[in-house]
Amino acid sequence: MQEQHTQFATMGDGTRIAYRLDGPGHLPVLVLSNSIGTTMQMWQRQVPQLTDHFRVLRYDMRGHGSSDAPAGAYSLDRLGRDVLELLDLLEVDKAHFLGLSLGGYVGQWLGVQAADRIDRLILSNTSPWLGPAAQWDARIADALGAPDMREIAEGFLANWFPASMRAAGDPAVEEFRGMLLETDPRGLAGAFAAVRDADLRRTNTLITRPTLVIAGRDDTVTLASHGEQIAAAIPGARLLVLPTVHLSNVELPERFMQAVLEFLVH
Repeated sequence: MQEQHTQFATMGDGTRIAYRLDGPGHLPVLVLSNSIGTTMQMWQRQVPQLTDHFRVLRYDMRGHGSSDAPAGAYSLDRLGRDVLELLDLLEVDKAHFLGLSLGGYVGQWLGVQAADRIDRLILSNTSPWLGPAAQWDARIADALGAPDMREIAEGFLANWFPASMRAAGDPAVEEFRGMLLETDPRGLAGAFAAVRDADLRRTNTLITRPTLVIAGRDDTVTLASHGEQIAAAIPGARLLVLPTVHLSNVELPERFMQAVLEFLVH
């Protein structure tokens, strides 16, 4: 596997986005997009296997990881355009896209707004709409007013992992706790605003790219019914419901990867 260190790209609004490429340069590109509150490291378990088939492009969404965290509300349009600008910079005409949670929101936007840039689309543990807006306003205020990220991090972890994994002190839980604790509150608040203002329920019917939707049976954030709704809206979309909570790629990595590779490769 050919690896590069983290690099940076400057977007049209001046925000620096951290990204990384792994795998042979002649292979088709697969973009991986993260959940809110995480970094590109959330895909680390998948990269070795994926680079057998793809040139893997990971990035830290604005407000997260090593990317800049500008103050103020982010929009789904801006998050989607970050991906397009990154593809332009790297001279990638078309790529597969796999997004989980907030990354799945970005994937839906790309499927509607930039179908010519997307080959196959995987939307995991995501939703077309997570209203009402008032709950997000409260979470934005909490993020900006919190003395640190500890309480917020524990709330996320309770929604992301089954109680058994948390009680056992699973290394994955500790890894994601670390990502959350290092997240800039301004970045988290900005991303909350993007979710608050996004409603893809009607526009998803315009997606024409081959699409796989993965949902978690026990997901309490982006419910399995939300995945069903996305799959029903997109013509010809496939739906897979795994016995997981929110981070299906971490909780059931082998079954997750089997589904991804069967859809993208076979």
